[in-house]
Amino acid sequence: MSAATVTRPDWSPRDGSAEPPRRPSLLRLTGLEMRKMVDTRAGFWLLVIIGLASLAVVAIQLIWGGDDGGNLKDYFQFALIPEGILLPVLGILTVTSEWSQRTALTTFTLVPERHRIVVAKFAAATVFAVMSVIISLLVSVVGTALSGALDRGEASWSLPMALLSQAVLLQVLNVVMGVAFGMLLMNTPVAIVLFFMLPTVWSILTDLIDAVRDAAEWLNLSGAMSPLGDGSTSGDQWAKLATSALVWIVLPMVLGTLRLIRREVK
Repeated sequence: MSAATVTRPDWSPRDGSAEPPRRPSLLRLTGLEMRKMVDTRAGFWLLVIIGLASLAVVAIQLIWGGDDGGNLKDYFQFALIPEGILLPVLGILTVTSEWSQRTALTTFTLVPERHRIVVAKFAAATVFAVMSVIISLLVSVVGTALSGALDRGEASWSLPMALLSQAVLLQVLNVVMGVAFGMLLMNTPVAIVLFFMLPTVWSILTDLIDAVRDAAEWLNLSGAMSPLGDGSTSGDQWAKLATSALVWIVLPMVLGTLRLIRREVK
């Protein structure tokens, strides 16, 4: 008994053109990944909470921050705090929602080249990170203007470019790490818990063990990223940041990408 030979049918569109449909561009895939986050309830409300949290931090500083005058730099640094905490959760949901909402089958059927979906997810998360910095800047400008209008002293509009650029890097690293953990674990609760727990446990252990404290500084991502919040990263701090990022971001990213590409979609 011989096996039947299956031949692929020729492309014959209704309009008579001879060209098959083109695969979606990376730009379009990135836009679709961003839209997915807005369309899901978890992603939508998380984005809303991020924006409201930034406003709340600025409002708190405006009301109880004293009468020393408005300082754009201080407002901006405070506005980055809630975003830095919540953005990694957004990055995790960018990946894990595919499996919890059972949309992975549709996604990978329409785009069988899974590595392109991975790139689009990282690109979408990066865009959200940059947008969060823009939101922080906007609410900080409003806070500074209101501080001057309320006679809190002369408003200071100085914002070092180093702080702005390092703030963008900080938020991008946060959200990319979230995407990496999401791909590696592919379970929302587990990824969120381990994302916040593992670096904290590592920091505690390195503080308790004197013998490894100096070496552990090169693998302490939280400590390496901390100077980015005030734009003061310099010298060997960049080397420590790069080394710790290789362990906490790049390694989970590589392993997570391999797992996502090979995982069976059911």
